[in-house]
Amino acid sequence: MLWKEELVLLAQNYFDTTTVAAVLSVGILVLVSKVCWRQRSKNVGGIPGHLGLPFVGETFSFLSANNSTRGCYQFVRLRRLWHGRWFRTRLFGKIHVFVPSAEGAKAILANDFVQFNKGYVKSMGDAVGEKSLLCVSHEDHRRIRRLLADPFSMTSLSKFVKQFDDMLSKRLQKLVKDGKSFVLLDFSMKVIENKNIVIFLKHVCLTWQPTYLTLCDSQITFDSMCNMLMSLRDESTLRQIEKDCTAVTDAMLSFPFMIPGTRYYKGIKARNRLMERLGEIISRRRRGEESPEDFLQSMLQRDSYPPDQKLDDSEIMDNLLTLIIASQTTTAAAMMWSVKFLDENREAQERLREEQLSILRKKEDGELLTLEDLNKMSFGSKVVKETLRMSNVLLWFPRVALGDCRLEGFEIKKGWHVNIDATCIHYDPDLYKDPMQFNPSRFDEIQKPYSFIPFGSGPRTCLGINMAKLTMLVFLHRMTGGYRWTVDDPDPCLEKKAHIPRLRSGCPITLKTLYDGT
Repeated sequence: MLWKEELVLLAQNYFDTTTVAAVLSVGILVLVSKVCWRQRSKNVGGIPGHLGLPFVGETFSFLSANNSTRGCYQFVRLRRLWHGRWFRTRLFGKIHVFVPSAEGAKAILANDFVQFNKGYVKSMGDAVGEKSLLCVSHEDHRRIRRLLADPFSMTSLSKFVKQFDDMLSKRLQKLVKDGKSFVLLDFSMKVIENKNIVIFLKHVCLTWQPTYLTLCDSQITFDSMCNMLMSLRDESTLRQIEKDCTAVTDAMLSFPFMIPGTRYYKGIKARNRLMERLGEIISRRRRGEESPEDFLQSMLQRDSYPPDQKLDDSEIMDNLLTLIIASQTTTAAAMMWSVKFLDENREAQERLREEQLSILRKKEDGELLTLEDLNKMSFGSKVVKETLRMSNVLLWFPRVALGDCRLEGFEIKKGWHVNIDATCIHYDPDLYKDPMQFNPSRFDEIQKPYSFIPFGSGPRTCLGINMAKLTMLVFLHRMTGGYRWTVDDPDPCLEKKAHIPRLRSGCPITLKTLYDGT
């Protein structure tokens, strides 16, 4: 149900004051209309739910939940209580069915491109671009994915591990020396951006207390990612790109109307500036003014190749933006949650610490980690898995039905969006005993197929799956093998208007050096 205070909150947070009146007018119309539209929608296909008004549906309620400290999944959680595990709703003009089971996930993910395709809301597709790996057709997806794979190859990842470990080690040492409490989310977002990982520049939960590390102190990640992809080092250029990327991600869950002052309008304008800037960089390289060895240059060196072995400029630019936007915030958020979960589960923390210290004892002082070291982190890998299961940085995976079909006896119509609810699956007590308990040892046993899907599955499995895991392992190694920490703000509330779950506080911590394993 849409409440009047939700509308006021939505208007205040999603639009500038020039458009508040218009939004409230629409809201009042919705409230009045609901008197006549309050009956439950017909259970087409046997799926319960409420579709609401044409086009609008329950979009305002969804955005209101996204603007709360419980996060957008509260919208799903409430409807599951009202309607049952399977339910349908209408969001942004489209009918959405939330699929809560591993069986349903298998039926959809195993038939990607056959019966289902990616089903992002229009604002998200507009933000990343029509040539993005996230939006293209099956044939183009295979070609683009193959050409984007090089940064994620084992050869590239081997180099990445050492670079990331070196950067992370130095940064943590500086933080301990400064003796300040710092916001982990800010730090990890910047640490990740500095490497091949930053793919999601979402706006960061800044903290203004003087003892906390601020965004400017922790830009190492974003800068590193841009350096890896395009060899960008100029400070003013980096900060402008970062600002525009933040505006783009802020527009991903918004009404796709080009109304001045709205988040969508600002995001699309920022995207246009980014495309113009990337186009200028490409032009300079083609003129021979610069030719550094990086990801972008490797793409441009394919200019003379056949069409199926290269990307055109729009494909390059859309996918550079996608890489910058798609992985950084998710990995940074997962790193943040790992520290929170380990802080609350000291037994798991100590077991992980002992494993990491056993690896450190066999290495020279200051020696960097290798892929071989990471492969020895058996319990560390389970901590990573359990963190991903519980944090659900990707709440659900959106698909759209390419034709009429049935899922577990429920009728799905062509054009309906089916959302694979990874959160519901990962917290299913039939799949995981005591699912609310952080227990890495549960992964001692082999999991049921499609019961653990933090990176999706099938032909659209996340391209950066190995990089994300390795990044988390390096991070956990340095955190537990070299330090102890205290969480300075245990506030469990989530950041507002973030399309992935992140703590509002950013998880500020204080580090203390670990001496001789004590």
